[in-house]
Amino acid sequence: MESKTGYTLHHPKWHRDAKPIFWWVKRWVYIGFIFRELTSVAVAYSAILMIILYRSVQSGPEAYAQMLECLSHPVMLVINVLALGAVLYHSITWFNLSPKAMVVRLGDWRVPDLMIAGGNYAGWFLISAVIAAAYILG
Repeated sequence: MESKTGYTLHHPKWHRDAKPIFWWVKRWVYIGFIFRELTSVAVAYSAILMIILYRSVQSGPEAYAQMLECLSHPVMLVINVLALGAVLYHSITWFNLSPKAMVVRLGDWRVPDLMIAGGNYAGWFLISAVIAAAYILG
């Protein structure tokens, strides 16, 4: 029996159903995922802002005062409050997802998800408390 299909240089074009560009808007789970991924922009903004702030501190009191004046502008305050909210959402969702990304075993015993996420929250609280204490006592 002989096959009628011959060798071709190119793959045949596979059939794909057309998807609208906003297919992800139909389910809240997808919207939450997209929003969580977009919060990475706020994380990057915060990191860059910290680097710029550090450089202004290194440059002297005049540069630091100028930076603080720039950051006290109402538009910058709104941007920074929105960035803080996005970074907090990003952190909380990451801490909640961390037990799925990191399975810890001690022998045959699997550490429960609550202990892994709880450890992350405890570390976050402890570091925040140390920073707040240094600021208050400082």
